[in-house]
Amino acid sequence: MNGTTLQQYARDRAEELPQAIMEYPFGPDYEVYKIRGKVFMLLTDVTGEPIVILKSPPNEAQALRAAYEEISPGYHMNKRHWITLSPGGAIDQPLVDELVTESYLLVIEKNLPKHEQPVDPQTFGQEESL
Repeated sequence: MNGTTLQQYARDRAEELPQAIMEYPFGPDYEVYKIRGKVFMLLTDVTGEPIVILKSPPNEAQALRAAYEEISPGYHMNKRHWITLSPGGAIDQPLVDELVTESYLLVIEKNLPKHEQPVDPQTFGQEESL
């Protein structure tokens, strides 16, 4: 998968998520996706290639980095809690969709009080698979 496609898959999935918005708080080089003011995804090409930066549970982030050459610690983010997806052959659209959704739900669960959560992070998406 090339970088443009990688970022487009991530962008498309983020735009499907309830109340997700995109802003440029760090200037025109970073598309920043937020839920209720909390960042869950960044898109940039400041590294010389189009990348996607996502939040991930530390144990899962470590496993993903071990399993995929195209997944590395979060660029300019906390290396335990964020991952960077780079263009490459092993990453496909279902994986991108899953990782974007997981980042979104993780931010909701860990950073928003229950009364501000637009979805229940424990059950979101389950109805889609029925």
